[in-house]
Amino acid sequence: MRKIVLVDNGSLRPQATLNLRRLAHALSRTTGEAVEAASLLHSFKIPAEKLDGRKAVSLGPLAERYAQQGVTELLILPFFFGPSQALTGYLPERLGEVQASYPQLGVKVALPLVESQTTVDLRLARLLADNVRERMAGLSRPKVVLVDHGSPNPEVTAVRNYLAGQLSVLLADEASCVTFASMERRDGDAYRFNEPLLVDLLASPAMAHGDVILAMLFLSPGRHAGEGGDIAEICQAAMSRSPGLNVTATRLVGEHDGIVDILATRLQQALAGEPLLTELPPAGGSVMPD
Repeated sequence: MRKIVLVDNGSLRPQATLNLRRLAHALSRTTGEAVEAASLLHSFKIPAEKLDGRKAVSLGPLAERYAQQGVTELLILPFFFGPSQALTGYLPERLGEVQASYPQLGVKVALPLVESQTTVDLRLARLLADNVRERMAGLSRPKVVLVDHGSPNPEVTAVRNYLAGQLSVLLADEASCVTFASMERRDGDAYRFNEPLLVDLLASPAMAHGDVILAMLFLSPGRHAGEGGDIAEICQAAMSRSPGLNVTATRLVGEHDGIVDILATRLQQALAGEPLLTELPPAGGSVMPD
């Protein structure tokens, strides 16, 4: 027996969990496969009354409950752009703990949203371009900055830079330039690959005037990309310092209906036995057929 779970990192903002549930439901309709929604961390702390009366559940406890019910295969569909440490470190460790108690449980983790080592896929870049164009009305060749949170993992930052290159091609005739930035980074030279920081880029002579559109490389609303979040504060401060600067942010990637098509592809690839991000085979016990 198999269960499929759409998994994000988790947030204390109810909007993130509600968006994840919305996408899991849309994915179920699109693929005909039952898809549940769960977070790795944080979301279980949100009061149920802020989530339409239904508490969020973390992946670990959900996996334990499934295993108790006789599930033998857990297929994780990551709602992540790239191979973050949450996927490559925390998730296998946490589910390994579940497998220690339920050795019949096998775990497969599908590829994240962006896989730059396989056939070129422009769907996410086109989605980003759509979001940018929604903010272009009345503007003449604005500057575009693809901004993400920033990551301690260079492979995740490489995904952002890869998408920025694709976006630059797609917007070549509509934007005066397309570049990238991180919202924040850890201290130390080891994490300089995240630069430039958004606050520094918006203060630079090349950016401190005219129209700038932030292409938001964030999946769901939260304390960083949500209303009144960190990104909004950075932009407001930048415009206060530079009166000639006008910064507009796009909607988020996970708010675009096109994300469902990409998730459906990742799910279908995993079901077909194509390359996975991670696989934790059963440690023992009898394996029941689907």
